Formats: sequence, structure tokens, C-alpha cells
Amino acid sequence: MTPPEPATALRVADDAAAADAADAQRRHNEGHGRRLTAAFEALEGFPALAESRDRVLRLVTDERSNTGEIVAAVEGDVALVIAVLRLANQAEGRSRGRVESIVASTEILSPEAVQSIAARARTFDFFERSSVWDAAPERFRLHGVATQRAAERLAQEAGYEERDRLMVTALLHDIGKLVLMHAYPGYPQQVHQGARTPEERIHKERRELGVDHALVGGVLARRWGLPKSIASVIERHHAEDATGETAFVRLADMLAHYAQGGAVSPTELLRCARAIGLGAEELRSVMYDLPFPSTGRVRQVDPCPLSGREVEVLKRLAEGKVYKQIAHELELSTSTVRTHLHNIYGKLGAVDRAQAVLIATERGWL
Repeated sequence: MTPPEPATALRVADDAAAADAADAQRRHNEGHGRRLTAAFEALEGFPALAESRDRVLRLVTDERSNTGEIVAAVEGDVALVIAVLRLANQAEGRSRGRVESIVASTEILSPEAVQSIAARARTFDFFERSSVWDAAPERFRLHGVATQRAAERLAQEAGYEERDRLMVTALLHDIGKLVLMHAYPGYPQQVHQGARTPEERIHKERRELGVDHALVGGVLARRWGLPKSIASVIERHHAEDATGETAFVRLADMLAHYAQGGAVSPTELLRCARAIGLGAEELRSVMYDLPFPSTGRVRQVDPCPLSGREVEVLKRLAEGKVYKQIAHELELSTSTVRTHLHNIYGKLGAVDRAQAVLIATERGWL
């Protein structure tokens, strides 16, 4: 038998090696897919903070609480936000698959439905560690809430109007990290070794794993049936060309790392700030505020029953002004001011000016 020509033998060897490499890559991809699928399923049991669950249960059953307080309690917890959003997006009707915020969710779901979600939620507590997630829920929630607060401050500075949705996208922006954490035991410590900034860490993930947490988070959000507007922000929150709400979340994420003592790129901070219409001066103001807690003021969720003129009268009353001063500033007669105050008391169920101011302030109307 005549031996094959050397060139032919090399081609055969190369083809065999290529086939082996392709087979190995296929097995690797299949294993990779199985890991991620298993991690997606594990996220169904991600726990809520016990205190968050308890607060929601108390508020839902307290006749003195308002919708804004319930929304704030849900918005501060990753698992509760996910559960409430998923249920609201499954409801039949025109809003199916389009519910973008907890505010909108509470308009669709009954208080009993929210109560049921909270009552069924698995929980974690700092003093009672879970063998499945260990300290991951604590670390994840702390960064999520820090990003949420930074995003809220940025929205205030830039005059961004979609605040309700931003509270969701900012809190959930890193959900892909939970998937990778469950799929790869060495994540994030081994994968991020040597990386300091968010940009460096995302590049490490792509190189080491072939995917990054932002991409995986977007896939997970779609699996949950969340709106495209939320999934796309999660998926692109590390994109260098981010604009709109994605840029708000990207900048808020960097600011949260900054506020927690992490390394961030000044160049990237400024570039992202300019994408949302902020300059260096405005960014410095936001950065100054970040280490301090939020005011705790509940934002307006319930519709204000007062007219614009009545709100103006009540604002001046809250400043300690008397009837004559209010009448002069608003170019009204004192009798008209008294009429407005009478109507204000009736609409708010207040017996005097102090109670009217207190109610309006607590509801976020002043």
C-alpha cells in the first residue's frame, strides 16, 4: 500500500485536530448552557430580606399606611421586586408584559396579592445564614440599594421623569451576577482577580467565561417575562455607548462603587455623566451627597386630591405665613384663602393647619 503524500497526511491530521477541537468546544458550550440553565432555575428561590418581608406585611394590613410606603418597602428588596413585577406582568389585559415599575404593579395587583407574595417569600437574615446563598443576598442587596439611591439622586439632578422604572432597573442591574455566582463556584473572586474598576471586571468575565453578568442578566429578565425596557437596560448597563436610562444606571453603578470605597475611572464617570446631560460641576454635587443617607421622604404615589392653588396655599401655610401674607403673595383676598383652607381640611380629613401640613408632607404632596 502506497503511503499518503506528506501534504495529504498533514491535511488529514489538521482535519482530525479541527474536528476534535470542534467537538470539545461543543461539549464545553453544552456544559456552559447546562450550568446557566441550572442557575436560572436556582434564582427562583432567591430570598428576600426578612425585615423587608415583615415591613410589607405590616404596611399592607395597617389602615394608616399609604401606597407610597408599601411601594418603598417593596422597592428596597430584590426578591420582592422580582416577585411583584413578575406577577403584575402575568395579569391578563392590555398591560400584560408591559408593567415597568412597582408603582404600576400596585395599581394592578390587589393589596391581598402583594401580601400573599410577601407571606410566601423565602427570607434571609444576617444572623441566620443560608447554606445555599451564604452572604450573597446581603452583599447583592447593599450594592443594589446603593445604586438605586445614586440613580435617584442623578434623576433629581438631571430632571429625569421615569423615576419609577429607574428604581427597578437600578436595583436589578446586577442580577446576572447571581446567575454566574451559582453557575461558577469561583465567581467573582477568581474571575475578577486583578481587576479594579467595573470596566476591568466586565472584560475579565468575557475573557474567562465567554459571557458577562450584564448579558446574562438581560436573558434572565426576559425569562421572567419582564418588559423589554427593563431587560435591555440590565443587558447594556456596562456599554460604553450607553444613553438614556441605561446611562443613568451605568453611572449610578459606578457611583455606588465610589461611595463604597471602590475604584472607578474618572474619565468614564465624566463621559457617562455627559451622556445624561450632566457636567463636572453637577457630578461633583451628586458625589458629595452619596455617602449620606436619603431623607426617608416617601415620594408621591397616591394622587394629590388638592388643586394647584390649594397646594400653593398649603405650602405657604407650612412656611408659617399668615392669611394676609398668603393672600398678598398669591394675589387673593383673605376670604378666598380661608375658603381654600376650608376645602383643604375637608379633602385631607384634617382638623387644623398643623395636621393638614403633616398629612400632605407625609404623602409627598408638599
